[in-house]
Amino acid sequence: MSNATTMLGRNFKHTLRNPVAVFNAVLFPIVLLLMFVYVIGGAFDIAGNYIDYATPGMVVLTICYGLSATALAVNSDMTKGIINRFKVMDISRSAVLSAHVAASMLRTVIAISAIIGVALVLGFRPAASFSEWLGAIGLIVLVSFATTWITVALGLAAKTPESAGMVSVPLVMLPFLSSAIVPAETMGAGVRQFAEYQPFTPIIETLRGLLTGEPVASKAVVAVAWCAGIALVGYVWSLSTFKKRA
Repeated sequence: MSNATTMLGRNFKHTLRNPVAVFNAVLFPIVLLLMFVYVIGGAFDIAGNYIDYATPGMVVLTICYGLSATALAVNSDMTKGIINRFKVMDISRSAVLSAHVAASMLRTVIAISAIIGVALVLGFRPAASFSEWLGAIGLIVLVSFATTWITVALGLAAKTPESAGMVSVPLVMLPFLSSAIVPAETMGAGVRQFAEYQPFTPIIETLRGLLTGEPVASKAVVAVAWCAGIALVGYVWSLSTFKKRA
């Protein structure tokens, strides 16, 4: 834990010194929220206030937009020689990866707090009870944990920092092809089926149901199963790749 805390401080300092990472993780999701609500949100046929519909999807988009910095940071450690220095020091191997995961999740918490704060100012009015808020927070943490581990694995697998910057693009794009912005049933054939069966749609629908006070039992089971599966694959893949490359 001591090693992980030290490495977490190191990684978080690197984030603060990287304005691009801060913009992508915190500011760009706010720009997207403003664009969808004030520029094109009125064109969507959504019952009720569009900000109430869009905010849960924007929360998941916020999680994904911060992942590129994680992939790049992990790959930089592997390709620039710092891992070789750590190997000759009395540092826990697991602390290196767990600190990257913790730093990414901490960055995500800050970004989500900002996006929800802006959404409340814009008129977002959740109807969630205290227990539903706890469920929503738990799901957000689980999604962040799962996507971060799979991003760490992708960053470790990338051969260069340039390619590491691209490996998170599918994770960033997938929420756009889900029910984050508009309901899946309004999409064209092919895209609609893809949106319905990809992992982010049940996750977003569960989060949306929790925040609006609607029943989400069946969707929640699917969402948690997706998160658990992604986290397990990412964790095992990360450890395997790290042992081979380190």
